[in-house]
This record gives sequence, structure tokens and C-alpha cells, in this order.
Amino acid sequence: MKLTLSQRLSLVFAVLLLACCGASAWLQIRAAVMHEMEVVQGLSRGLARSIALDAQLMHADDEAPADAGAPVSEGLGPEAVRRLFSKLMSVNPNVEVYLLDMEGRVVGHAAPAGRLKRDRVDLAPVRRLFENQPLPILGDDPRSDSGRKVFSAATLRVGEKKVGYIYVILQSEEHDRLAARAAASSVLRTTLWSMALVALLGLIAGLIAFRLITRPLRRLTGNMRQLDTRADQLVLPAPVAHGPRDEIAILERAFSDMAARINEQWQTMRQLDQDRREVVANISHDLRTPLGSLHGYLETLSLKDATLDTAERQRYLGIALAQSRKVGGLAQALFELARLEHGAVEPELEAFSISDLIQDVFQKFELKAQERNVRLMATLPHPAPMVRADLGMIERVLTNLFDNAIRHTPAGGEVEIVVEPARDGKVLVIVADTGPGIPAEMRDVLFRRPFALRGERREGGLGLLIVNRIMQLHGSRIDLVDAAELARLPRQGAVFRFALPAA
Repeated sequence: MKLTLSQRLSLVFAVLLLACCGASAWLQIRAAVMHEMEVVQGLSRGLARSIALDAQLMHADDEAPADAGAPVSEGLGPEAVRRLFSKLMSVNPNVEVYLLDMEGRVVGHAAPAGRLKRDRVDLAPVRRLFENQPLPILGDDPRSDSGRKVFSAATLRVGEKKVGYIYVILQSEEHDRLAARAAASSVLRTTLWSMALVALLGLIAGLIAFRLITRPLRRLTGNMRQLDTRADQLVLPAPVAHGPRDEIAILERAFSDMAARINEQWQTMRQLDQDRREVVANISHDLRTPLGSLHGYLETLSLKDATLDTAERQRYLGIALAQSRKVGGLAQALFELARLEHGAVEPELEAFSISDLIQDVFQKFELKAQERNVRLMATLPHPAPMVRADLGMIERVLTNLFDNAIRHTPAGGEVEIVVEPARDGKVLVIVADTGPGIPAEMRDVLFRRPFALRGERREGGLGLLIVNRIMQLHGSRIDLVDAAELARLPRQGAVFRFALPAA
């Protein structure tokens, strides 16, 4: 079973909360124990000194003087020491009293037989106690192999000579048993209940906080699920208001912006697909018309070959050849457009004079313009500007533009090309005619698909697609501008403008 992000966060938070509560309970118990030991040791600091004073008084009242070389217990009298220690421990069961020699060996005690686990006590804690170092100070417990407890200690003297130490454990075995029983019965239970209550309240608060924090993520997940790219129309998420600038809000706004961009691209793709379908339909229409005409005239020649004279036969053949050339030109244009669209052609950039290229194109269309009674004009700067582009592709662009302009310019009209000097690293080229122009409703789709003009398909519409793609390969674009914006040109007709990088 897979957990959601909120569930995983809640589980991790619960584990961490329990661990923190456990650590806090342990620290509290530890702090309470250390505080108790500090208080006990501070209050009973002078207990060993009082016991040492009583032992010295007992020695002074003893009739048998102690041998200076005898052990300290013998100097004080073993039975007297045991009686004194037993009396003190019966009066205060919370303490255990031991007599140590100068090296820390236990030489006197009131412990039952077999209860003493070690016969030597480390004197370093005793010295720290005498130096008044911070409490609590833990010393060795003679009734434990490794235990350490708070203690009180004092130097024992016989006359003026130090003979040992009075060493008092301030928390006896009986104290430990009673403390453990009390802890098990009340303190531990209270601690556990308090820890459970804190953990429960913290867990509830954490779950509420996680739910509030992850609410934008759940909303973002819902918006992402609604973004169905298979639908005809994308369902966009609601715009995100400018609220707090936290990471989740930034992510949500970024997704909203990304969805808007995806929608724009989606609509563009749908439009391109629609344009592609219309191009295929239009090209099919353009192919069907000359092919049908070609087939009809060839069929007529085949059926009436015996009855046709030479002049009629030549006329039919001329019409069939004209239609065949039209089909061939259209197929060549389609092939060229396909190569440009699929990246099979890359421009080979070189520096050349745009004025020289225009003169070559003028010579190519000079006869055709004379036949249609159209005047060709050029406005070229001096000196001639140099551009950096693919010479063959730019010649193709000018050829298509001139062919369209001459074909749709009425007799007596003119076609003009204007080259503006380089500005901002660009050379502007403008091609204008005095034909009927292009309707406003056709301008949006002018460079995406062939278009109709006055009920007939305008020849060269496919050529404009090729021109647009060539300019895109050069990192530029071709625009259809209003003739009224250019004062030097006629106030009617189609005006195309593009820019090339100056060499």
C-alpha cells in the first residue's frame, strides 16, 4: 500500500515526536535525579565531619591508648566503630558509613556479611569534595561493583595525626529500593502520561499543520489531473492570485504559467494542423484542375486524331503541355517546401551585393513584364549595400515575390523594389505592386497556406509559404505592410518587406 505525501509526512512527524518526547522524558528524569543528588549532597556535606568528631571523642574516652603503628580501626576499636556506625545507620537509614585508611581501603563498616563488593574507594572524588568543586560529586559505592553515588567525607584524626577518612554514602541501598518503587508507582506513570499527552497534542497540531501546508499541493495535483492534452480544448487552472511568496505558491504560479504556455502551443499546433489540412486540400485542388484538363485534351487527341487537322492538333498539344508544365511547377514547389520544412536544406551564408542580385532578377522578368505592360522600378542606395545570406535562397525569394507581383498587377501598372541602407545591422528590402492588394481577412493566413483572391486561387500562394520558410531559416521574417505607411510607394496593391543582415 503506497502512502501519500501527507501520510508519509505525518508518519515521519509522529516518529520524530515520540523520539523527542522520549528523549525529553529521559532528560527530565535525569535532571531530577541529578538535582536530588546535588541537594542531598549539599545538605549532608557536614555529616561525615560530625561522625569523625564523634569517633575522635570516643577514642579520647577509650582507656586503652592506640598503638601509633596499628590500623586505624584498631586504634578506634573495631566493636566501637561498628556500634557507632550501626547506631548512625539505624537513626538515618538513608546513609551508609565506612571507615577508610589513608590509601582508601575500607577498614571499618557496619554492612552485613557478604554485602561489601569492593574493599577500596577511589580518593579522587574525596579530594574534589574537599576542594569545594561543583556538586554533585559521585564516588565509589562499596556495596556495588561499578556503582557511583553522592557521598560525604571528612578526615579522621587521632591526636594531631591523620589516620583515615570517614566516608558516608548518602543514598543507601534501602533508599534505592524505595526510590525505584516510588518511581515505578507514580513518577514513571506520571511521566509516561504527560509524554503521551504531549505527543497526542503535538501529533494533532502537526497533522492540522501538514494538511494546511499540503493543501496547495493537493490543489496543484487536481489542476494537473484536469490538464488533459487529449481533449479538444484544454481546461486551464484558475489564475493564481499574488499571495505569499513561499515555495509551494511559487510552484503553483509556475505551473499556472506553464499551463498557459502549453495551451498557447496547443492552440498553435491545432492551427498548424488545420493549416496543413487546408494546404493539402488546396494543393489537391490545384493539382486536380490542370491534371483534369491535361487528361481531357490528351483523351480528345486520342479519340479524334483522325479528324483533327494539324492546327487543331497543335493547339491541343500546346494546351496539354502548358497544363503539364503547371503540374510540374506545382510539384517542384511542393518538393522544395517539403525540403525546407523538414530541415533538409541549410542556408550557406556568404557576402554579396543585394543590388547586383536585384538587377539579375530584373533581367529575368524583363520580357514577362513587357508582355503584360508592367513597368519594373528599383530604388537602390549608393554605394550598394552588402548582405550576408544564402544567395540562391534570396534569389528564390525575390523571384517568387516578383512573379506574384507581375502576375497580379494590371496592364499599365508598376512593380517597385526599394532597398534601404543598413540600419542596426539590417538591410531592408521592400517589394510593392499596384495590383488589387490582399484582403484584410487573408493577411493572418497569408504565410501559412495558399489563399483565394476574388473567387480564384491566387497563383504563387505556395510560393509565399516557401518565401516565409526561407526567411525563417535566415533568422528573419517577411511581413505584409500597408502601402499607406510608406509615403514613397503607391497607395494600393501588396507591399512585402523583409530584412537581411548586413555584411
